[in-house]
Amino acid sequence: MVVECRPATGIVGGVVTATGEEPALRAGERVRIATRAPVGHYRVPQYLRGKTGRIEAVIEPRGIDNEEEGFGRNAGQRLHYYRIAIAMTELWASYPGPAVDGLRIEIYETWLERI
Repeated sequence: MVVECRPATGIVGGVVTATGEEPALRAGERVRIATRAPVGHYRVPQYLRGKTGRIEAVIEPRGIDNEEEGFGRNAGQRLHYYRIAIAMTELWASYPGPAVDGLRIEIYETWLERI
């Protein structure tokens, strides 16, 4: 099942990147959301962990890791957020709605792995 993504727009925000600031992933790539069970409050809902989707857009400018920042451990690392399109049937196998239905969520780079 493939969710119909909006046309891949590339980078959202129109920011010109400097050397070393290029996104690690690109619009259109398939990714898996990491399966982790960290202690505390984290920004990726549990039901999304381990699921696959497609990068719809790279969000600019880069942002700090708000999870690490919340625990006072951020040393200024800035990475990208990505808008991920996930088919509803990837989330719920018995989803009764149209096959084109999907969920969009913006996820920090450290949670994504290329597949």
